[in-house]
Amino acid sequence: MRASAIVTAVLLGLSPCAAMAAPPTWQPPQGTTELPLWPAGTVMAPPKLKGPEQVSQATSKASGERWAMLQNVAVPTLTMFPAKDGGNGTAVMVVPGGGYRVLAMDLEGSEICDWLTGQGITCALLKYRVPASGPNWDRDCNCRDIPAVPMALQDAQRAMGLLRSQAQRWKIDPKRIGVIGFSAGGHVVAGLSTNRTRSYAAVDAADAQSSRPDFAMVMYSGHLWTGAKHGLSLADDIAVDDAVPPTFIVQATDDPTDDVRESLTYYRALIDAGVPVEMHLFARGGHAFGLRVKDAPVAEWPHLAERWMHDIGVLPTSR
Repeated sequence: MRASAIVTAVLLGLSPCAAMAAPPTWQPPQGTTELPLWPAGTVMAPPKLKGPEQVSQATSKASGERWAMLQNVAVPTLTMFPAKDGGNGTAVMVVPGGGYRVLAMDLEGSEICDWLTGQGITCALLKYRVPASGPNWDRDCNCRDIPAVPMALQDAQRAMGLLRSQAQRWKIDPKRIGVIGFSAGGHVVAGLSTNRTRSYAAVDAADAQSSRPDFAMVMYSGHLWTGAKHGLSLADDIAVDDAVPPTFIVQATDDPTDDVRESLTYYRALIDAGVPVEMHLFARGGHAFGLRVKDAPVAEWPHLAERWMHDIGVLPTSR
């Protein structure tokens, strides 16, 4: 009894300190629903965590504005944003960027969902495992790192299966589910679009659904181009075929982070495979502009994307 009382007292004494020390993390906006991505007890490859999951503020080089930087994600989720005015049956999964190190959860996440839901589109925001869950530059060794397990791709494939298996619940058409990804998230989208099979063993019925999207938007992606020595040569992990869905590509040519040849390379590969593709390149916009740049032609990309979605038939002609 005495030993038990001592242990209880120690735990009670530590609890307030532990609570105070816990760093803040990203919280889904009011009115959304956050879903676990994997069933309880599923063993997943762990990212190279450097601490607890936490969110902090960073500054956008494109707009100079602050954005929410989420770090150390070990438990991936999918957050559902309901479409405004009842929706039109189309859904889009949003994959934020962050160099496979962090996630830009507002700049390339919730803000994108707000735009999509305003178009009557149900939005699903993917919070995937980081860091080192895809090709990345390891600052510790100052070298390129290719993880043995493509954790981000696994999370995206799992999420697409969940969306299709729960289409009735969210009042969406399982044949009108697209995806949009930014920077590293654009590479996730390319992987999702080009892989016929899953990169993990099926865990339940959701994994019987196709993990390929019905349409895709790739925004200022990296990790698609092998470098100037090889011309416009596509990265080995992206194998384009004629089953890749219609694709929309956007990048600024003054992007200081990812060379515009990332987009050119993917565009050429899609053209060569006979995939319907539309690309818009802008002279000015930098990297990670999201929806925040207002004083340059690149600010028109959402309107171009809306027009493209109407053109390929995933949005109705009128709402």
